[in-house]
Amino acid sequence: MILRLFRRDHGGNVVETLYQRTAEASRAPALYAALGVPDTLEGRFEALTLHLFLVLRRLRGLPAPAGDVGQELVDVSFRELERALREIGIGDLSVPKKMKTIAKAFYGRVKSYDEALASEDAGALAETLARNVCGGGAPAFGLAAYVRAAEADLAGFDLEALLAAEAPFPPAARFAGECS
Repeated sequence: MILRLFRRDHGGNVVETLYQRTAEASRAPALYAALGVPDTLEGRFEALTLHLFLVLRRLRGLPAPAGDVGQELVDVSFRELERALREIGIGDLSVPKKMKTIAKAFYGRVKSYDEALASEDAGALAETLARNVCGGGAPAFGLAAYVRAAEADLAGFDLEALLAAEAPFPPAARFAGECS
């Protein structure tokens, strides 16, 4: 019943649109070219997870029915990930096992990003992002600056504005000059 509130008059689901905009932001070329996200299947999953985390974190800070929107966003995301697995040729018998692995990775990342953003250690987020998104190495300070800016930008959105926003994330290219 609550999902009817999130459907546009022309039949489109605003949560699916929010997912699409979030996925688009996770594919910004500057994330890969300038901020150190590997342009691989795994790197793209990590970028999508990071962007979903940021939207979900904002939704957690908003009053009802934002929690329902967050759950629907997760549901849409996992449906799209499952569809993508099938498109790349993963067999029907293997999909549930792969989805379990993806879910474990997703929720593990969400937890580690939450902890890193809550930490008073300025380098904690850069180190967490380097480990999870960039595959190790030096702290990802440019990516961390992008994440903090995205979190600050998203803080200015209420639920209605977030669902209507064309681009709720800052341009990743803006952070290309940061240490990455």
